[in-house]
Amino acid sequence: MNNNSVTPSYFEFTLFSDYGSLKYVFFSLCLLIYMTIISANVVIILTVCLDKSLHQPMYIFICCLCLNSLYGSAGFFPRFLMDILSDTHFISRPFCFIQVYVIHTYVAQELTLLTVMAYDRFVAICQPLHYHSKMTFRKVLYLLIFSVLYPVCAVSYFFYLAINLPLCGYKLHRMFCTSLPIIQLSCVDTAVSETGQFLAVTSIFIPLFFVLYTYLRILLVCRKSSSEFRGKALQTCLPHIVTFGNFCISIFCEISLSLYRMDEVNPFVFVVLSLEFLIIPPISNPLVYGLNLPQIRGVIVRYVKIFPKTPCCKTKGPACTE
Repeated sequence: MNNNSVTPSYFEFTLFSDYGSLKYVFFSLCLLIYMTIISANVVIILTVCLDKSLHQPMYIFICCLCLNSLYGSAGFFPRFLMDILSDTHFISRPFCFIQVYVIHTYVAQELTLLTVMAYDRFVAICQPLHYHSKMTFRKVLYLLIFSVLYPVCAVSYFFYLAINLPLCGYKLHRMFCTSLPIIQLSCVDTAVSETGQFLAVTSIFIPLFFVLYTYLRILLVCRKSSSEFRGKALQTCLPHIVTFGNFCISIFCEISLSLYRMDEVNPFVFVVLSLEFLIIPPISNPLVYGLNLPQIRGVIVRYVKIFPKTPCCKTKGPACTE
C-alpha cells in the first residue's frame, strides 16, 4: 500500500467547463430533456395502469421499464442540473457512492428487464398455445422480482468492495459518479477493477446472447409462417429490438471510455458518449413503445380525445362535436 494514501471526503468532476452565460442555455435544455423524460414515461405508466386491456405481461414489463427510466434519471439529472449552474463541481463521498449505486442498479435492471421481455416475446411467438399457461401472473411476478433482486445483489457486492478502497486522489474525469474512474484512483493493487470489468462484460454479453438466441428462434418460426403472422411478430418485436440494441450500444460506449486514457479522447465526444446511456434510453423507450405499439397508442389517443371534448360539450358551444 502507498503510504501517501488518503480517503478523500469529496470528489471533483473535471469535465465541467466555464461557459459563462451559456450555462443557463445548457441548464434550460437539460431541464427540458429531464421534464420530457418524466412526462413521457409517466404517460406510459399511467396508460398501462389505468387501462385493463393493457394488464398483460408485455405491457407490464414496458411499465416497469419506464419506472426504471425514472429511477435512473432521478439518480443523475438533479445533481447534473445543479453542477451546470455551479462554479465548483465537488460532490461528497457518500453522495457520490449513492449516485454510483443508483446508476449501476438502473443499468443492470434495464438489461435484465429487456432480457425478460425477450423471453416473453419468444414464448408468445414460438409457443403461442402455451403462452397463457407459461406467462401466468405468478410467473410474471417472479420474473419482475428476479429483474430487481438479481441486479441489486450483484451491484451490492461490487459496491461493498469499491466503497472500502483506499484512494490516492479525488478528481474524476466524468460529469457524474461511476465506479471504474473511482477504482482507478485506488492506492493498492486490487482485484476490484477486474471484478467490475467482469461483471460489466457478463452483464452485457449474457443478456445479449440470450436475446440473440430468442430472436433466432423467432426468425425461424416466422420464416415458416404467413406474411400476416410475420407482420404481427415484427410489430411487437421491433420496439424491443430497437430498445435493446440502443441500450447495449450506449453501455458499450461507456465501458469503452472507461478503458481509454482521457487525453486520447476529444472532450466533447467523451461527454456525449458517456451521457448517452443516461439520456437516450429514458427518452426513446416511451416514444418507441408509445408510437409503435397500436394498443398503447390507441389508449393514449382515446384518453387525449376525451379531455378536450368535455368542457366544450358541457357548454353546448358551436364547436361542440357531440
